[in-house]
Amino acid sequence: MTVEHLVAVTRARLETRRRRVVPPGPLIRAAVLVPIVDRGEASLVFAQRTEHVGQHKGQISFPGGRVDPGDADDLAAALREAHEEVGLDPGSVEVLGFLDDYPTVTRYLVTPVVGMVEDLAEVKPCAREVAEIFEVPLEFVIAPANFERKFFTRDGINVPFFELNWRNYRIWGATAGMLWNLSHRVTAHEG
Repeated sequence: MTVEHLVAVTRARLETRRRRVVPPGPLIRAAVLVPIVDRGEASLVFAQRTEHVGQHKGQISFPGGRVDPGDADDLAAALREAHEEVGLDPGSVEVLGFLDDYPTVTRYLVTPVVGMVEDLAEVKPCAREVAEIFEVPLEFVIAPANFERKFFTRDGINVPFFELNWRNYRIWGATAGMLWNLSHRVTAHEG
């Protein structure tokens, strides 16, 4: 599958809405950027969190975070956070669409914004939050066979989650759940 075809399919199967920031509720609003870069083949860009952050130490995520009151909408929050965390220029992102909102066990409601990134040359991780930036081929990430379904126990309840393993990177939890959603959107009508 060519990058152009993959981008066209992704764009066609994602939501196009932008949601206004809503007042706080039982879940904390957050937004992440799901950045796709073209290196002859499409890759997704991930951030591995440092051991110094408050939550999710050492875990792999998309750049993003909490929606602030000053953010115009979920897209603005995702682009602001991606700039703060990995130095990604918001002007270098072509928005392809939105995945379904993803509720987490840590009481966040995350809006994933999928976008093509024009240039990663100036990307630099915020040393306090991001230990490493790396890429995984999009073809690997959207292949349903690469996902493992697992469980962890929280407060006596078995909670299901997905996990993907790429080289020495373990992508799991909310990030893998959002990737599962992307996988099903992109591969929905393929034979």
